[in-house]
Amino acid sequence: MNATQRLSYLPLAKLWLPRRTWIRDALLVLGGSLLVALLAQVSVPLPFTPVPFTGQTLGVLLVGAALGSRLGSLSMLLYLVEGGVGLRVFAGGGSGLGVLLSVDGGYLIACPLAAALVGYAVERFGADRRALGVLVAFALGSATFYLLGVSGLSLVLAASGHPVSLGTALQLGMWPFLPGDLIKALLAAALLPGSWALVQRRRD
Repeated sequence: MNATQRLSYLPLAKLWLPRRTWIRDALLVLGGSLLVALLAQVSVPLPFTPVPFTGQTLGVLLVGAALGSRLGSLSMLLYLVEGGVGLRVFAGGGSGLGVLLSVDGGYLIACPLAAALVGYAVERFGADRRALGVLVAFALGSATFYLLGVSGLSLVLAASGHPVSLGTALQLGMWPFLPGDLIKALLAAALLPGSWALVQRRRD
C-alpha cells in the first residue's frame, strides 16, 4: 500500500475546494487563523487559576479537522505570528510575545501540533466521519494542549519564584477544563459528521 492509498481521506475544506492552488491554500490558512482568533475572544477568567476558559482550543481542533494536518498546522503557526506581532488575536484580546512567555504560552505553542495531530487522524483514518472518531481525535488534540500547557505553566510559575507540584499544576491547568473540553468534543462530534452527511446528500 503506497502513501497515497494510506492517506486516502480528504478533510472537508479540500473536498469543497478540490482544486489546489496557492491562493486556495493561503485563504484556507488565513481563514483558519481568523476562526481561532474569533473563538479565542470567548474567554472566561476563573478565580482559582491564572488560565482562562476559552473557545480557542475548539477552534484549533476544528481547523485541524477541516484543513488537514499541513494546512491546519500552518494556519495555527500564522495565528501565533499574528498574535506575536501585536494583533489582538489571543484569548481576551491579548497580543505580543509576552503572552507566549506567560502561563498561557504552553497552550498557544501547542496549537500547531494539536491541529496537525487532529488533521492527521482525519487524513489517515477519516476520524471526522463518525462521532466516535471525532471524540478520539479531539481527546488526542486536547492531550497535546495539556501536555505542553501544564508544562509551560509549571515552568513559568517556577521562573517567577512560585514553583508548584505536579498535582497543583494539574489543578491549575487541566482538571477545571475537562468538563468544558468534553462539551466542545461533543459539539464537534455532532458538527463534523453532520457536515459529512450534508456532503453525502449533495452527492446523491
